[in-house]
Amino acid sequence: MARSQGKGLRWIILLAIVGVLFVRFAGAWLVVDAPQKTDLIVVLAGETEQRPIRGEQLLEQGFAPRMLLDVPAAAHIYHRDQMEIARQYLNSSPQAAKLAACPITGLSTRDEAHDVVACLGSAKFGSPSPGSLSLDQAKVTRILLVTSDFHTRRALAIFRHEMPNVEFSVAASYDPVTYGPKWWQQREWAKTFVGEIVKMIWWYGLDRWRR
Repeated sequence: MARSQGKGLRWIILLAIVGVLFVRFAGAWLVVDAPQKTDLIVVLAGETEQRPIRGEQLLEQGFAPRMLLDVPAAAHIYHRDQMEIARQYLNSSPQAAKLAACPITGLSTRDEAHDVVACLGSAKFGSPSPGSLSLDQAKVTRILLVTSDFHTRRALAIFRHEMPNVEFSVAASYDPVTYGPKWWQQREWAKTFVGEIVKMIWWYGLDRWRR
């Protein structure tokens, strides 16, 4: 009986240690911020303030010669088409000649990867005109993803799986209101963390095996 109780206590201690380590390090583990020079920057759809700014910073720093901004194709903001708003934003940028919008119809990061494939070769850079530049899909072998910090690890894993012939790196955009690695310290951070962990489990347990 005493031996059985001893084993039970050891398991409790082990689980407590694992729990403490998870709380302490899992929040930082979600974040990958390691941009590499590539052929194209792709700013993923979703958050519309920090992600585009981070993408343009990397473009200006020479990490790629072109940037695609993913935009939900059917979304509206106060009855205004989000794609129209995105194009106005891109055309007003000092780097407008290097920018293009990519319409996203899917609702998941996996679907978004497929939409990006469809954009390669068809995206037009610069203001709409006969002289605007298109992307040569055959020359895009390296892509730099830009997304929110908590989303970086999952996004990188998904794009690598869905586009195995392309080399990917990822850069994180930070919004301290939405997320921080010490996720247990704020309610909003905790909500973001739990949601992302559930999505990671869903991806590795189910989505990555679907055709």
